[in-house]
Amino acid sequence: MPQEYMNIIGTLIIPIGFIAAMYLMVILPQKKRDKQHRQMLDALQVGDNVVTTGGIIGKVINIKDDEITIETSVEKTKIKFIRTAIGSVEKESKEA
Repeated sequence: MPQEYMNIIGTLIIPIGFIAAMYLMVILPQKKRDKQHRQMLDALQVGDNVVTTGGIIGKVINIKDDEITIETSVEKTKIKFIRTAIGSVEKESKEA
């Protein structure tokens, strides 16, 4: 019987190793990126310059629950987005 168990264990080592490697290379880094994105969205403030996931660049002028209003272009166009549509944030510098 010990030889049969060794065969089963030997057969399962490769799939288990593959699953572990995929977890370490794909799932953990994605969780880390998601956590950083969530923290970035939680720290969002009025006056921050943002880029949406669609590529629109603007300045945050209002934050209400899950809705963010940004102002774009020279014409002061106002666009509303849901919070998760913000791709990146650039804090406004206090130097003037």
